Amino acid sequence: MSQGLKWLSSLLLLSMVLAACSTGAPASQPAAEPTAAATEAVAEATAAPAAEPAATEPAATEAAAPEAAATGAGVFFSTQFEPVEEQEKFRAILQEGGFDFTGTSEGPLLDIMQAAVQAGKGEIDVIGALHGTYPPLAAKDALANMIDVVDDLSADREFVSAYLETGLLGSEDFLYYVPWMQATYIMAANQEALPYLPEGADINALTWEQFGEWCKNIADQTGSPRCGLPHAGLFHRFLQGYMWPSWTGGMVSNFKGEDAAAMLTWVQDSLWPYVHPQSISYEFMQEPLQSGEVWVAFDHTARLRDALNAAPEQYVTFPAPAGQYGRGFMPVIAGLGIPANAPDPEAGAAVIEYLTRPETQAMVLKELGFFPVVVGADVTDLPAGIALEAATVAAQSGAADALPALLPVGLGERGGEINQIYRNAFDRVVLNGEDVQTVLTEEGANLQKLMDETGAPCWAPDAPSDGPCQVE
Repeated sequence: MSQGLKWLSSLLLLSMVLAACSTGAPASQPAAEPTAAATEAVAEATAAPAAEPAATEPAATEAAAPEAAATGAGVFFSTQFEPVEEQEKFRAILQEGGFDFTGTSEGPLLDIMQAAVQAGKGEIDVIGALHGTYPPLAAKDALANMIDVVDDLSADREFVSAYLETGLLGSEDFLYYVPWMQATYIMAANQEALPYLPEGADINALTWEQFGEWCKNIADQTGSPRCGLPHAGLFHRFLQGYMWPSWTGGMVSNFKGEDAAAMLTWVQDSLWPYVHPQSISYEFMQEPLQSGEVWVAFDHTARLRDALNAAPEQYVTFPAPAGQYGRGFMPVIAGLGIPANAPDPEAGAAVIEYLTRPETQAMVLKELGFFPVVVGADVTDLPAGIALEAATVAAQSGAADALPALLPVGLGERGGEINQIYRNAFDRVVLNGEDVQTVLTEEGANLQKLMDETGAPCWAPDAPSDGPCQVE
């Protein structure tokens, strides 16, 4: 058995505790023809003469291992860190390893990659993009298999297994990208809330029932509800990535079943009465945390950071609670991939080797706020609030019951509609008191219509589907 297959077997064993993965973050559909701007971007980035690329079989060819000698610095295009102020910081990090990059948005990158497939010849050695950029590239056979690259990298670094799983895009033996970095949503609490935890509860391994008991204890014993949720903010991610996966095991496929009904009934009866009534207007949770109005909160790491950095000794951060199907959480994952027809795949692999070193991952976290996907990144030199978040992000993604729920993909310009469907389901039941099964049936029909009209297949934690994802 080859090294790659040995690694794959181990990965698949690890993945048994996870939901099957398909696709994730929202991605634009590739244009039919490459744009002029995209072609010019390639020409500018590759102005220097390049060695003649070796002939390769498209897509099925595995990328070269990183220890192979690189013939150049590698042509690196990234949709991440495109803004000027971020480019400067990222470029400084890259230059320490002898690399550089070209910032681009997702649309032009997809155009460039499609043009390379059509021409049978590429100019890019490595790409960096969010998870959702990769499914349309995979459909075009535009990417090399990264299994051997990760196999070799794993000799001296440990990737979080949940993120390796997402790079398979639902396949069994084709790794489309190497995990690069992540952002996510976590929980935070004022130290004053800790005495009210249910007896025997471990704050780093809470269940949703224990979380509800905690909120009730605080409300009953202090006379005021002090748990808070950002209903006016990114609340749809709380529903899509945390509640539905934890309680039902899926996001779309189990949207309207008995488990979903039980979840909404529990929220209505056992959680929402003990959530601060101003939650309906909270957009960012750091402000009510800092004011003391809220003691326990959920939000995106970026929307908790100010409170944590201002008074890190006053707060604790911890993973989201778990339900019967696991500890649902929503990672925003970026990956690194090598085009199938890269002119210098060895150079592309060298870029990946550098960016996935624990010390490089720590630099990206400190300077740019994206969290590591490898174990062992040094977080001792971080601002105290970011260090709190980093430890929790690692604990949440590395939990034995971790259940990654990726951002929706395949919906194109209609991505906002799925967010509204989840919000409608919650608001109609929990806030308006409508019949739970009636609401789930009606909003489930809206969700199925959206899947059918866009043709969006299922994504993690739902199992891969042939054709539009089916709502059960």
